[in-house]
Amino acid sequence: MRLDDERASDNVEDRRGRGGGGFRFPGGGGRRVRLPSGRRGGGIGIGGIIILLILSFVFGINPLDLLSGGGGSLPQQSQYQAPQPSSGSAASNDEMKVFVSKVLGTTERTWQEIFSAQGKRYRAPKMVLFSGYVQSACGAAQSAMGPFYCPLDSKVYIDLSFYRDMRAKLGAPGDFAQAYVIAHEVGHHVQNLLGIAKKVTQARMRSSKAEGNALSVRMELQADCFSGVWAHDNKRLLERGDIEEGLNAASAIGDDRLQKRQQGYVVPESFTHGSSAQRVRWFKRGLETGNIRSCDTFGASQL
Repeated sequence: MRLDDERASDNVEDRRGRGGGGFRFPGGGGRRVRLPSGRRGGGIGIGGIIILLILSFVFGINPLDLLSGGGGSLPQQSQYQAPQPSSGSAASNDEMKVFVSKVLGTTERTWQEIFSAQGKRYRAPKMVLFSGYVQSACGAAQSAMGPFYCPLDSKVYIDLSFYRDMRAKLGAPGDFAQAYVIAHEVGHHVQNLLGIAKKVTQARMRSSKAEGNALSVRMELQADCFSGVWAHDNKRLLERGDIEEGLNAASAIGDDRLQKRQQGYVVPESFTHGSSAQRVRWFKRGLETGNIRSCDTFGASQL
């Protein structure tokens, strides 16, 4: 992406280096962490799927249990300590801070224009950078969750080290893939502003687990479509290969692909984010139309 001339957002809160009660990703001596769930008005972000999969490799945790809302805690016997960052990695993190700040700035411009055209006011979310562990209004959170949006404080939370794991573990590299992650989480913020998140949360509280999962899928696919609308609005910033990076990232985190990799078979009724094909399809729909009206996943007869 060509972001050199883009404005960096002022809505970035850097909490890195503040510590987290002694917590270090991905160890922590079994400290239990509350995952934001649909019943509390929050939801695990797309990065959460990736990092939960990584946890399964390291500790033998089944990420599908966490994705279905079962909660989770890290093994008591784990003594793993994350390696201390070198000065080089610190410099890299500073570069990434500039990058994510500029990406957030592009989402602000896009959604301000869209909301203004509808006679509405867009209230931009804050982005919180953290390392290892953070406290949000949706509860305590750790790096294992990956990037997520908390509707209770209108903030996007991200540990920048997750991008390295995204590239290394799931083969989803590239700056546009990284930007897509942020755009997706901002998509959840848009859902919150439009009242969609509240309606879905209320519906899930009245639903069975299977019905709740189906609603979660439609919620996530709409956020994918909204990220496609953002990409459409920022086509002038794209370079050759960027769209392919975004499509690859969307495909890499489909429920079917993750389940197949984790357990060797697929259970569609347990999907919470949608299949690879669905995630790619709805991202492309937003990208091609640039219109949020095309992102009505809840009214679609086929996803």
